Amino acid sequence: MQSELQRFEQTLRANLHAFGVELSPDVLARLGSYYSLLTRWNDRLHLVAPCSPEEFATRHVLESLILLEHLPPEATIADVGSGAGLPLIPCLIVRPDLKATLIESSQKKTVFLREALSAVERQATIIARRFEEIAAPDVAFVSCRALDRFSRQIPILLDWAPDGATLLLFGGEKLLDAERFLIPGSERRYLYVKRALRG
Repeated sequence: MQSELQRFEQTLRANLHAFGVELSPDVLARLGSYYSLLTRWNDRLHLVAPCSPEEFATRHVLESLILLEHLPPEATIADVGSGAGLPLIPCLIVRPDLKATLIESSQKKTVFLREALSAVERQATIIARRFEEIAAPDVAFVSCRALDRFSRQIPILLDWAPDGATLLLFGGEKLLDAERFLIPGSERRYLYVKRALRG
């Protein structure tokens, strides 16, 4: 009988092309390490809703990786409400050239983020504050996958982001008025792409 880790890795391999990504054996192994660590911490911290290895592979990891086609080499990006490290830890595993800042208000979750980055041998700046309480880092991109009262937070996020930065936001059909891309395998979830422009 296959282990959960084997099911996770097999699902990644089976769905790579649908999401337009290529993953080397080394990257697959690091994604497996991340998955194993997250499942061990999840009961205590509720990092993600309980789900099967197959769902975690597609709904969380591969969905996160669709960001990569929007990020040029050496891109600077801040993620708001990082929680379990989605979407940026999978992105950093695939693209260590990215310069990432993870912003997460829960101290306990930032401990997990540090452990996860160490486990997959990747680096990022971690800020244990609410995004509204800090100045936006000097980045070209801002990502966000999940925030409490997300639709209400979007105007605040747009004001907070550096002028000219591109926001990459995951959400349902009517999250905001912006260019959007349907997530593979989904009927109603999109990646929204919007520039933060002042005046």
